[in-house]
Amino acid sequence: MRIAVVAPSCTLDRAAAARLEAMVVERGDCDLRIHPQCFLSDGHFAGPDTERLRALREVMADPAVDAVWFARGGYGSNRIAEAAASDLPEAARAKTYLGYSDAGFLHAGFDKAGLKAVWGPMPQDLLRADGEAAAGRALDWLVSGSPQALEPGLDGPAMAFNLTVLSNLLGTPLEPDFSGVDLLLEDVGEHHYRLDRTMFHLTASPNIRRVRQIRLGRVSEIPANQPEFGAGDHDIVRDWCRRSRIAFGGIADIGHDSANKVVPFR
Repeated sequence: MRIAVVAPSCTLDRAAAARLEAMVVERGDCDLRIHPQCFLSDGHFAGPDTERLRALREVMADPAVDAVWFARGGYGSNRIAEAAASDLPEAARAKTYLGYSDAGFLHAGFDKAGLKAVWGPMPQDLLRADGEAAAGRALDWLVSGSPQALEPGLDGPAMAFNLTVLSNLLGTPLEPDFSGVDLLLEDVGEHHYRLDRTMFHLTASPNIRRVRQIRLGRVSEIPANQPEFGAGDHDIVRDWCRRSRIAFGGIADIGHDSANKVVPFR
């Protein structure tokens, strides 16, 4: 299997890239190509929009590439996602696209276009504690479809998103059909009141109301609020599901951490 790494959002840390290359050599079961674009820098982004899009479209069109692995999250893939999912080369349809967090903008557009989007760990996670376990889990799934890498509660069509990312892509051309799927959500770095406001927006969507159920992963690094909001993340999500008559399916094993599991879309 040949895996191409591109950075549609922020720059990949060279230390993470070196660790990933060493891991792949030790495994010996796949071929890795880290695109030079991953190390570009243009303010917040891994190069200008034009360069990030060019690199992504290049690997999408390459018939020798079996999987496209997004280097990291951050912010920026939304700026190129609609163009990336348009006028697809035939080779793009045979690939798997793996990532999470900000990559959700691409996942949404790619799923809508009929491509194989997959939520899962990314190369930058190698800089987290236990990051090798996360990257290894992603590679195990890409190379051999290891069931141990999957989120354990999957029992039908599913999609996974960062809650804030999903809220921001609703109503855009990227928005896919959520009918009948288990929708797994997580978030990081958001106040409880922002989670509440985002859930208001999310569950008001007629499209979202067609999901089979919502499950909540880990919500981490929640800033302190003054005064305290008065409800935790699970309480917030459960309440908005109740208000909107959406089934709440409990916890999901995803999040911005090394324990993040793989969720193939559909």
